[in-house]
Amino acid sequence: MSTVIGGVAETEAGDGEAGISEAVDFAAVMQSDAFRRDPYPTYARMRAECPMYRAPQGVWYVTRHADVEQALGDLRLSNDRERMTGALVARDGRMRDLSRLTARLGRVMSNTDPPDHARLRGLVNKAFTARRVEELRGRIQTVVDRLVDDAVAGEGNGNGEGKGKGAEPVDLLSAVASPLPHTVVCELFGIPEADRERVKEWFRGLGRIHEDIERAERVVDEFEAYLTGLARQRRAAPGDDLISALVTAQARGDRLTDHELLSTCFMLITAGDETTTNLIGNGVLALLRHPDQLARLRAEPTLIRTAVDEIVRYDSPSQAIVRVAAEDVPLGGRTVPAGDLVYLLLASAGRDPDRHQEPDRLDLTRPAHRHLGFGHGPHFCLGAPLARLEAELAIGTLVRRLPSLRLAVPAAELQWRPNPLQRRLTALPVLYTDQKRK
Repeated sequence: MSTVIGGVAETEAGDGEAGISEAVDFAAVMQSDAFRRDPYPTYARMRAECPMYRAPQGVWYVTRHADVEQALGDLRLSNDRERMTGALVARDGRMRDLSRLTARLGRVMSNTDPPDHARLRGLVNKAFTARRVEELRGRIQTVVDRLVDDAVAGEGNGNGEGKGKGAEPVDLLSAVASPLPHTVVCELFGIPEADRERVKEWFRGLGRIHEDIERAERVVDEFEAYLTGLARQRRAAPGDDLISALVTAQARGDRLTDHELLSTCFMLITAGDETTTNLIGNGVLALLRHPDQLARLRAEPTLIRTAVDEIVRYDSPSQAIVRVAAEDVPLGGRTVPAGDLVYLLLASAGRDPDRHQEPDRLDLTRPAHRHLGFGHGPHFCLGAPLARLEAELAIGTLVRRLPSLRLAVPAAELQWRPNPLQRRLTALPVLYTDQKRK
């Protein structure tokens, strides 16, 4: 599971500015503050000098679009939970406790290989249809409007016209980008309003899984018991929610065991939360740092659909996907030995000049292009349509309603979390002027 791998990767490096030389340890560079602030110069040099870079620990970093795309479709690069955790434990004994925890979460489509993957994904596809996602548009817009209303009604409205206390910055991550996907997934699964704060606390506990294994195990116990109760209720009285749809698929005789049902619910509820939060936060920041593109979007609101894909390409919320070689795999002119871990750098692929013209330029009018920000091949992100829709509505509403939206601090002062698999700000403080909804 990416959460677990991300936990291993989240080791703090020194505060010094790491330099790059011909004999550089790029794995160490990726732990530096400089890389955290802006990883793209490092990716550019890796593509030019060592596009298939093997770190001393036997971990590969794949940087070119063509190689990443090929790897994502190669079933010899495995996503199987047992094979993955075995490779991680072999490199770091501290992973043993984490691997025990992930084993409890069960086998789901995100940590299996064919044929199990195709079977599990097929069952979820029946419940997670494009029609179901599109039907959420009005409800998601209502949530977005409420979140923006709450932000505007705070201590200050960002332009010095608050409740007599002066202008107060608002953190868009905590005000909009983070609560939106949490609220939407609760709607999708039919989680009662009274339970949502408790579910949010479970999310927070799982987000710090590497920091406190015992606490994470308690969270899994509680969450599993809660989902078991919901599944029991939906069997007795199915509703128009995703758990009911999964239970119905099971009742028709499809091969979804009780444990798989719980694990699939667990995975779907937690999977999209972080990525969608990062997509919205990174997207707003990209627009604020490119005022010409922000002005273009305000003038042409219909650009929002292509804008979201351009943002994913330009500053991907999912920086990398991890695989383990099930056998020796030729890739990018090298051979990845069986058992080696492979980081497929989606963010680097998005800036590859061999695939994207002027890749370091944000261009919301960029012609339709195929990026890898949501993956590729059999493991293409099932939740991509929902993430796109949430980002479209959130970013589009913020651009429309807050015409003077601007950073409250210099961009260089923004802080980023130390997880090379997910690119996320710690906060996005902004100032703004509200324009009432029409």
